[in-house]
Amino acid sequence: MLLNMPADTPAWWKNAVVYQIYPRSFADSNADGIGDLPGITERLDYLAELGVDVLWLSPVYPSPHDDNGYDISDYQDIDPVFGTLADFDRLLSAAHARGMKLVMDLVVNHTSDEHPWFTASRDGGREGPRRDWYIWRPPRQGMEPGTPGAEPNNWGSFFSGSAWTFDEASGEYYLHLFSRKQPDLNWDNPEVRQAVHAMMRWWLERGVDGFRMDVINLISKDPALPDGIVPEGGRFGDGSPFYVCGPRIHEYLAEMHREVFAGHPRRLLCVGEMPGVTVDEARLFTDPARRELDMVFQFEHVGLDQGPGGKFDVRPLKLSDLKASLGRWQTGLAEAGWNSLYWNNHDQPRVVSRFGDDSDPVLRARSATMLATVLHLHRGTPFIYQGEELGMVNAPFTSIDDFRDIESLNHYREQRALGVDEERVLAGLRARGRDNARTPMQWDTTDHAGFTAGEPWIAVNPDHRHVNAKEQLADPCSVFHHYRRLIDLRHTEPVVTDGDFRMLLPDDEQIYAFTRADDTTELLVLANFTGCSVPVTVPDGWQGTELLLANIPMAAPLTTHHTLLPWEARVHRRTAP
Repeated sequence: MLLNMPADTPAWWKNAVVYQIYPRSFADSNADGIGDLPGITERLDYLAELGVDVLWLSPVYPSPHDDNGYDISDYQDIDPVFGTLADFDRLLSAAHARGMKLVMDLVVNHTSDEHPWFTASRDGGREGPRRDWYIWRPPRQGMEPGTPGAEPNNWGSFFSGSAWTFDEASGEYYLHLFSRKQPDLNWDNPEVRQAVHAMMRWWLERGVDGFRMDVINLISKDPALPDGIVPEGGRFGDGSPFYVCGPRIHEYLAEMHREVFAGHPRRLLCVGEMPGVTVDEARLFTDPARRELDMVFQFEHVGLDQGPGGKFDVRPLKLSDLKASLGRWQTGLAEAGWNSLYWNNHDQPRVVSRFGDDSDPVLRARSATMLATVLHLHRGTPFIYQGEELGMVNAPFTSIDDFRDIESLNHYREQRALGVDEERVLAGLRARGRDNARTPMQWDTTDHAGFTAGEPWIAVNPDHRHVNAKEQLADPCSVFHHYRRLIDLRHTEPVVTDGDFRMLLPDDEQIYAFTRADDTTELLVLANFTGCSVPVTVPDGWQGTELLLANIPMAAPLTTHHTLLPWEARVHRRTAP
């Protein structure tokens, strides 16, 4: 049990496993087709059986849902579509009663344009008391306000188009790095920071156990807001050098730690999502002596299969690139800081479709368990995204009408307006679109997979007839039970949490191999990242050692010249010399 630890308890999350819930798609209790908090509460025993320690809830605050809840209009309430504060309190209490902590998703780089802070900033005029809570600028000098090119700078939005929207009433533009309905807060204003800190303390007083903070390394912008370099063939400039890990980011996070976390009677968790962060920067953010964050989400390894055209420009993954990336992060945060480990989340496609094999039920399950074994045996805190423990795969979207995500819909419109072939655009969306992660959780074989008795907000993947929780709970050889064994291994084997990491065969394009070692125990992890049998030369001293975990029933003893079956993974243990 992780709860009720004294304040001086070491970082409990180092041997914990976090489970991310996307509430809209997890479990619907009232048949309106949208998941909700009571639905999550009803499924807590399932999560307890899996063995996870922490639940991370994607946003459940009131929102217009332009970006499915990541556009918040009230930080201190629950959106009626998900339930009430009383429902939240019951969920929190029920999770705690089962020994699980609960972490809230916190989105404070931006708010909704329907948040009272923004309406006051916009409607109060240039001299209004909350004008400076957001980033407003006049049109570019000499340009007609509201016309293309008159924006204060040339930055593009992550969700296509300009990062600026013109407000006719005041004659100025406001900055939004994401949707036009997600205006960026001005963190240089101390009143903004104080309001955010007060809100965070309110949730902690309610009993939550920490926060996962969305794109938190974008909150500090270069106040000059200079133009970015326009990439070849692009329409907008790249503003990231002027807002990714900006000039005051460490100051703001250290202040947040002092004002919100320092001195709290409970040991809380603070995770920062940080697109574009480097290993060296992450070491600073997560060094306990600096008192900023406990860990960061980095994006380097999930960008390795992207071409120059961005995330929808799909390229084959080179395994040596993946090993170089993950290995660099293992080494870089070995002495100070801490890694988060993930394949999936609400923004990423399903990893079995991405790096595994979803073409066949046997290969789907085997590649799912191989990928899980590799990730969970690294040093860091693993994050499981709902359905990952079942080996859920990408959805078979056939047309743009099947998609719901603003990023995908905007990208489709932009590319089609540029004359790009429709099938080419859809191919990218099918492979990398965020809706792949957001199809409903697959509980059973019924029409809507046990997710809802109504009409789901997005279609259920038809493969739920053979990929679902009910059947896997009953099958000890299922993907679910492999994840359960991996979680148990982290809880019972100190070397998994604390052991040194050493990459083997860094240039091999088929085999992922590494060791973990502490003073008493060594582990050898071998994994075949292909659908073919692959020979591997086993390091001296590992022949015939104890097979601790495998994804192949009756796996053969380890020999010097061993052959790994398609998508096979195995973990061996020996006493340290």
